[in-house]
Amino acid sequence: MSSINYTDKIPNNVNLSQDKTLQRALEHWQPNYRKWWNDMGPDGSQDFDVYLRTATSVDPKGWASFGYVKMPDYRWGIFLNPRDADRQVNFGEHKGEKAWQDVPGEHRANLRRIIVTQGDTEPASVEQQRHLGLTAPSMYDLRNLFQVNVEEGRHLWAMVYLLHKHFGRDGREEAEALLERNSGDEDNPRILAAFNEKTPDWLAFYMFTYFTDRDGKFQLCALAESGFDPLARTTKFMLTEEAHHMFVGESGVSRVIQRTCEVMNQLKTDDPARLREAGVIDLETLQRYLNFHFSVTIDLFGADESSNAATFYNTGLKGRYEETKRDDDHKLYDRTYNVLVVQDGRLVERSVPMLNALNEVLRDDYIKDSVGGINRWNKVIEKAGIPFRLKVPHKAFNRRIGTLSVVSVSPEGQVMPEAEWVRHEREWLPTAEDRAFVASLMGRVVEPGKFANWIAPPAMGINRQPVDYEYVRFN
Repeated sequence: MSSINYTDKIPNNVNLSQDKTLQRALEHWQPNYRKWWNDMGPDGSQDFDVYLRTATSVDPKGWASFGYVKMPDYRWGIFLNPRDADRQVNFGEHKGEKAWQDVPGEHRANLRRIIVTQGDTEPASVEQQRHLGLTAPSMYDLRNLFQVNVEEGRHLWAMVYLLHKHFGRDGREEAEALLERNSGDEDNPRILAAFNEKTPDWLAFYMFTYFTDRDGKFQLCALAESGFDPLARTTKFMLTEEAHHMFVGESGVSRVIQRTCEVMNQLKTDDPARLREAGVIDLETLQRYLNFHFSVTIDLFGADESSNAATFYNTGLKGRYEETKRDDDHKLYDRTYNVLVVQDGRLVERSVPMLNALNEVLRDDYIKDSVGGINRWNKVIEKAGIPFRLKVPHKAFNRRIGTLSVVSVSPEGQVMPEAEWVRHEREWLPTAEDRAFVASLMGRVVEPGKFANWIAPPAMGINRQPVDYEYVRFN
């Protein structure tokens, strides 16, 4: 099960050729996928030879090969981690039972909903990023964008396989619908709000891949605990690829910061206007972008109290982050957790049953993880000798879902009248002028080894290649 069969029309490690009905169904879906890719995938990139990573096994020690591929010819396929015959359900009311290889009838609707929601995010991000290649700051970055895109496409395949194999006609219809919705479409948008936002520039792309793909990491980790074994095995392999997307985001923002700090020291100024004149992105604008992407992303975890989250956990469908490493009974009937509520104009903590607060548990785990990368960004600023620190806004800031959506809270966590919040909004969130300035910097640089003025080169190239390697060949 660790090796992948690339001789089949659909590469896989699930013995697809032995299930002719499933194979035919997926081969019928495949041309629709390719049409979606050509229509909604990376703009104008069909003829490029791109130095891409392709999975060759699900063994974490040696699972990928690198080489030039035209993206429409990328071998998307179906790859699951090897099955553990002794695996059990590790949480909820089914704890200790043998993990399920088929969908339990009573959990069918909830499992389908979970898989469809996860699957919908994958093509959505490709659609959000489809025009970015036209303004890439370097060939190195262009290649990284394309790698993210093809892997998001494969993650869609991962969910579509589960829908086709385990959900019959309903699953086939849901798989078709995943190609019919489009990010930002007024009539048929993507399911989650963050995936209908535009990704108009490369700073937004780096923030998206740092923050929003990190949400993907935590959702996939929670699903990798699922008692439905095919879902757990699928998402565990997806996590291998998700790590690269977060690297693109963290290193991208870090390089933007590095270049800004270089110019600040050259000009001996921290004046945003002078820095913009010099063609770099001032740190205050970076903070506003950070505030926006962080707050939009933490909404993806859902309401702070959720009966659905309790049901998903109780029934063994979706666990916590690193569930099996936690030191409790994994049933949580008597456990509580603190959530934020507004009382007398202040944010206060209220203890609620943990089962109902599992969205908040996952959100708090995510926030802790996010802070690590921001601390590394601050070390770049600190190394440059500049007295400025990027900060994570308060988790009640700019929320649109749950209890906190009805209050106006500053990045520092102060509850305030809505009119006052609106007066300060320009200080906290990207303005139209900020976005127009960043857009003005976006000019395509694709000569090997050359980089746009607003971003520093990376410390090293891809797969031990030099930074000035020809990562994309324009044919």
